[in-house]
Amino acid sequence: SLAVLQALEDGLKKADADPSVKAVMICGENGKFSAGADIRGFSSPKRHGGALGPIVSLIESCEKPVVAAIEGVALGGGLEVALGCHYRIAHAKARMGLPEVTIGLLPGAEGTQRLPRLIGVPAALDMITTGKHIPATEALKLGLVDEIVEENTIEAAIRLANKV
Repeated sequence: SLAVLQALEDGLKKADADPSVKAVMICGENGKFSAGADIRGFSSPKRHGGALGPIVSLIESCEKPVVAAIEGVALGGGLEVALGCHYRIAHAKARMGLPEVTIGLLPGAEGTQRLPRLIGVPAALDMITTGKHIPATEALKLGLVDEIVEENTIEAAIRLANKV
């Protein structure tokens, strides 16, 4: 939603400018990272702001380490947010993917560029063109996530952020 995008942008800019902040952790709410954009918003007239691509680029260019704590699902724009992060920790039951293609859309926030850089072209093409969701264990093998945890993902992400 526009509110989430604005909160991400404001929070990142504030954290980057605050010398007391050493790292940033991005998580979802209620055990889910993000299922991506609400497709109902695609048919509404374009409003000023609210584009995911610039937010993901802002995450990627943050001077401080940014860690994604992935619980539940990171799909579509949610996975693209995670791809912009410097590190990704996933709960063992998490699933990730770019399912937009199943409704005739391509990932629009540079996921088609970031994913191949991270996991290689063959694996990325499979994910992008099929829209399949992969489990955390496969994401770890591919290099999509840096670590899998059975415990509290947020606490693990904070530990990693403090370590780096």
